[in-house]
Amino acid sequence: MSDLSATPTLGWFDLSIFGVMLILSALVGIYFGISKKQDSAKEYLMGGKSMGMIPVAISCVASFVSGITVIGVPTETYQFGTQYSIVAISFILIGWTVATVFIPLYSKLDISTSYEYLELRFDRRVRYFCSLVYLLSLMLYIPVVIYVAALAFSQVTGINVHLVTPVTCMVCIFYTTMGGMRAVVWTDALQTVVMVSAIIFVMALGAEKLGGWGRVWEINEAGGRLQFFNMDPDPFQRQTFWTALIGIYFMFLADCAIGQSFVQRYLSVPDQTTAIKTVWIFAIGLSVTLLLSVANGLLLYASYAGCDPVLAKRASKPDQLLPLFVMDVAGHIPGFVGLFVAGVFSAALSSMSTGLNSLSGVLVSDLLSNVLSKKISTGYWLRIVTAVVGFVCVALVYIVENMGVILQGMHSLNGITSGTMLGLFLLGIFCPKANSKGALVGSAVSLCSLGFIVFGTQYSRNTGALVDKVLPVSVDNCTFTTNFTLSQSDGFKQESEEAWLIFKISFRYYTLLGVLIVLIVGNLVSIFSDSQDIKDKPINRDLFCPLVHRFLPNKTEEEEMPETNVLMYQHNKE
Repeated sequence: MSDLSATPTLGWFDLSIFGVMLILSALVGIYFGISKKQDSAKEYLMGGKSMGMIPVAISCVASFVSGITVIGVPTETYQFGTQYSIVAISFILIGWTVATVFIPLYSKLDISTSYEYLELRFDRRVRYFCSLVYLLSLMLYIPVVIYVAALAFSQVTGINVHLVTPVTCMVCIFYTTMGGMRAVVWTDALQTVVMVSAIIFVMALGAEKLGGWGRVWEINEAGGRLQFFNMDPDPFQRQTFWTALIGIYFMFLADCAIGQSFVQRYLSVPDQTTAIKTVWIFAIGLSVTLLLSVANGLLLYASYAGCDPVLAKRASKPDQLLPLFVMDVAGHIPGFVGLFVAGVFSAALSSMSTGLNSLSGVLVSDLLSNVLSKKISTGYWLRIVTAVVGFVCVALVYIVENMGVILQGMHSLNGITSGTMLGLFLLGIFCPKANSKGALVGSAVSLCSLGFIVFGTQYSRNTGALVDKVLPVSVDNCTFTTNFTLSQSDGFKQESEEAWLIFKISFRYYTLLGVLIVLIVGNLVSIFSDSQDIKDKPINRDLFCPLVHRFLPNKTEEEEMPETNVLMYQHNKE
């Protein structure tokens, strides 16, 4: 695949496939909006706790596997090799952790958002703080998800990113607002089928064009892309076995264990046993989907090993490589490119709909519950907030175009908030002596520290003090005529000055670093601010992991009475 001078265009048949996907998604929202009364938070946010295990698990996969994964992971593999595939092991470990530690905890508490746990364990200030941090993280995440899908669409159609974004997002906002959790879950199931079909078709056709997977493997081995066991423990290495296994374990645990969008789903099934099974299906499905995306990255390199499209000026950004590849191998097949674009947008819309649904839950249940008029039902307030947040996210798409490589940029931004939030929950679940003052100070220090590191690192990259060394690429086999010339900026950039050591730490470790700061600072502050009323406060064992029950005081008769603080909280909430 050396002669890449011609780029096909998207036909009407391809566009119709994309349009059918949007129409079906809208119809699902209309159906559940009309057929199901969703006036309460439990109905709108958790589907009345009557959702099925398989649809919920598929919905979790769809929400997690956004366009950032479908496009970002192949790009990651193309530029940095297959070391990222070790994340599949991390997902299995995450599934075990969620199923054994977090699901039993949530199942005992009648809550609408995961952050209500923090009020039970600490106080309302901690809950509000974490809710605000989560709000910030999703407001950063959703626009990136939308932008990635629009970028793919623009690559294969030539239509401006900012023209396609509002139309597709309006559909997503519509069905999410109308149908609530039920619509989100069932559109996710539909969109997952489209997304996985697109990934598999790209793999099959691409491998056939290259002469089979044996040939693909040979080319990647020759190009140094096959890297699975780089056991270097250096935390300043961008990607090793340990950064993929440990760093990403904590990064994604923050999403899967405490993220409201996933906790809502775990709580939408009838009981704890079903929730645990749902988590395991989710973890396995996520691992398989990730490995499929890595395989597409191998196809990318095998196809462009001798003629890198970015150096050859056929693509302006590495994240445009997969859409370009699809056009090159399948642009002549009616409907194929349309299926791919629909798949990428399906991944984006499922993540967006999930984010909007969970954001509305956090805003209405956690942050605005005391100021919203009781004359309007909670269900209607949730719909109003969903629509407003959706339009804000669409507007934010206009400021995310300069993030560099999407997967790394998103993980870096996510590290600021995910470490702080996960640290708060782990402090509450595993540290019985931690108090609310320690939780607030620890989380504030973590948030500020990670913000300094992430933005300092980005500044170092922009000034040339810090450069990620990608694996070698070539234009030696380009056979078409073009006006491109190679410069230092096209190849390996040289660091203009030495970046601070803290800015060189792998971005995979940002979440782990945030967790450690919360745990260390939170426990130290709790020790030095421990007061008698904290010592005398009754201990509710349901708020702690069973692993630390042996370190808790024995139950007294007073603690065994029905009116525990959890029951009193639930009564007051009603």
